[in-house]
Amino acid sequence: MDITEVSKACGLPTSTLRFYEEKGLIQSNGRNGLRRLFDANVLERLALISLGRSAGFSLDEIREMFTPTGLEINRTLLLAKADELDKKIKELTAMRDGLRHAAACTAPNHFECPKFLRLLRVAGKNRVRQPNKLKDNKL
Repeated sequence: MDITEVSKACGLPTSTLRFYEEKGLIQSNGRNGLRRLFDANVLERLALISLGRSAGFSLDEIREMFTPTGLEINRTLLLAKADELDKKIKELTAMRDGLRHAAACTAPNHFECPKFLRLLRVAGKNRVRQPNKLKDNKL
């Protein structure tokens, strides 16, 4: 398959495919003129990359799972990512519940509502943690 066919089949722009190739996530097996050519199994690999990205894995973490002999999944890393997702789900659930309460709250001013104030505190703590994630390249 040439790069345009792969792009259409997986829904990713060709620039992303070239970037993934630079990062060592996929490999072309030649060229037809200026166009890179890929084996059809690249679509499975791209699906795995997409799944990994959706679960919050970095491209480097995903690349480490691909070995010359095939896919080697680090089960410890999977469990750690599942724990991260559980924590995020808990935070998002609390935020959703707080927003629903704020929308239905009968307090004359939201700043008089203890639940709304608690939501603001949680949001403030998360905001303080964000720069550290950026600094550590974990986003």
